[in-house]
Amino acid sequence: MDRRRWIGAAVSAGAAGVAPWSAARAVARAPSVSAAAPAGAASAVPADAAGPVLGRWTHGYAAFGPPKLPPDYVHFAYADPAAPKRGTLYLRNPDRRSTFDKFNPFTIRGQSPAGLMIFMFEPLAVSAGDELSTMYGLLAESLLVAPDRSSITFRLHPQARFWNGDAVTAEDVRHSFEQLTSKFAAPGYRIAYGGVERAVVVDERTVRFELKDRSNDTLFTIGSLVVFSRKWGVGADGKPRRFDEIVTEHPITSGPYTIGPVDSGKRIEFKRNPDYWARDLPPRRGFFNFERVVYRYYKDQAVAREAFKAGEFDFFKEYSGRAWVRQHAGPKWDDRRIVKDDFPTATGQGLQCYILNLRRPLFQDRRVREALVWTYDFNTLNKNSLYQRAHSLFNNSEFAAEGLPSAGELRLLEPWRAELPPEVFGPPYRAPDTGRDPARLRANLLKARALLADAGWKIAPDGRLRNAAGQAFDFEYLVPGEARAFPEWEKNLEKLGIALKIRNVDFALYRRRLESYDFDVVAMAGGDFTLPDPSGLAASMGSAGADQPGGNNFRGLKSRVVDALIQAMGAAQTLPALRDAARALDRVVMWNHWQLPDLWTANERASHWNRFGQPKVRPLYFDIDTSLQAWPLTTWWHKEGAAR
Repeated sequence: MDRRRWIGAAVSAGAAGVAPWSAARAVARAPSVSAAAPAGAASAVPADAAGPVLGRWTHGYAAFGPPKLPPDYVHFAYADPAAPKRGTLYLRNPDRRSTFDKFNPFTIRGQSPAGLMIFMFEPLAVSAGDELSTMYGLLAESLLVAPDRSSITFRLHPQARFWNGDAVTAEDVRHSFEQLTSKFAAPGYRIAYGGVERAVVVDERTVRFELKDRSNDTLFTIGSLVVFSRKWGVGADGKPRRFDEIVTEHPITSGPYTIGPVDSGKRIEFKRNPDYWARDLPPRRGFFNFERVVYRYYKDQAVAREAFKAGEFDFFKEYSGRAWVRQHAGPKWDDRRIVKDDFPTATGQGLQCYILNLRRPLFQDRRVREALVWTYDFNTLNKNSLYQRAHSLFNNSEFAAEGLPSAGELRLLEPWRAELPPEVFGPPYRAPDTGRDPARLRANLLKARALLADAGWKIAPDGRLRNAAGQAFDFEYLVPGEARAFPEWEKNLEKLGIALKIRNVDFALYRRRLESYDFDVVAMAGGDFTLPDPSGLAASMGSAGADQPGGNNFRGLKSRVVDALIQAMGAAQTLPALRDAARALDRVVMWNHWQLPDLWTANERASHWNRFGQPKVRPLYFDIDTSLQAWPLTTWWHKEGAAR
């Protein structure tokens, strides 16, 4: 059974992540409310040694202080500038996309191939893998944040070029922004950049973004804007086509690779561009060391695992705890032909959970939702103990709620006390535990039965749990791809008269049903982060996205409290203020039981063939294979003589 899901909201929308600064895997981020500072809040932060650099041109920007690296830095510590350039990296599809039929990753219809956002598209600035939310210019040679954060201006690097040789200009930046915020892009992008008033071309190499939302979140979201050429999608008549009609044309981008041979949705090859404009610049020195990168697509996990053992591809990131223990072993591991690595990280872990669709009348009663949480025996399902139980939106970070609410949290929560469960004002949420003890499980099920009875659900003569109208308590768990069994959970629910139906569908149908919110329960992973991402949280829980098809608010959540707390996070000018707002939000979301929390781990577990050299220093914040922070894919290299 696959115990760790890697379904990203962005994948479900057919789009890649918008803002890599929080390293959220997944994820089209979007503020559902204006995150402008409340009345009376300071409109500017002084530029001093203790705060961000404001009001002058700089090579980088940090959310709560100056960047660690000086303007004349040579390279990132976790990249080796002497890394050789050679060889081919073989990979598999890293998520549930089992095929692809387009090359535009920003629109809803169709599926784009893996690797585009890593190897082809480049942002204005890149995030540091060893600093807490810091960006350094890439396409932008330098940037300037206004003293009152009312704008952020980028000066493009004079060497920046697309693979066709054209210079990257401010008009290309504005064009990219306007396309991504048009009605023809995936909805998450429009909301993600909702804090931006407009993009203004100052001159050929300078573009200014004027902001409605003066938060760090918006600054970093704009920094992560990927830029593509205005010529991408221009027809034979010289006229640009509608963005969602750009499907099979190869993107004209500035990244280190271009698209090579493609085999009808089964295989795609990226070729390193020998004329890549940034190959010797500090933010790219030591990066992208393979001459080719080849993705093969597998529809079945078991088949892919066997293909890895046979040497068809180089990395296998494992999401199944049972498979990690039992199947990543054997002679090839024993003699070190294959290396098994836990890849520990300091990255915060978003909430992996079973989303309850609040659009369904069945889940609108908090008592019913809490009852379902009590039926889920995490300890038995997680027998191998490789994962920890999720208790928070912000696992593995200081932003998870601790102890009683602080004074800062109470200031945010008190105005809403009448609308909140009383538990919000007490100790932090902890999911029920059984320790695989039958007595404790029985007590949990009795607690669930009492909650259901209080909500009007009683056992009928036929043994089914029914409400006063005679409706049976049934719900469907929608799963893409291969079948998964939950015999323990199904058995617990049956004891209460509840029928759980597991519905397996192919990924294309799964995505369509997500886009139309046609499901009862789905599994979702909240994404990784360095700092919590208010835009992403607004996309997944903000009221504005609840009724918008194709969005990421899968819960269907409409909560004034949640909107206000996300707004407070976006408006935070200091790290303590952000922490208070995040912890307050954590308490509200978890104690309302809008989901069944599952698991988390800070480790990126993967086996890889022992063919690679790697930098001596590992970053703090990275993943294996899904984002711009995919450290092994972007900084490792082939050992000499280690070709396949």
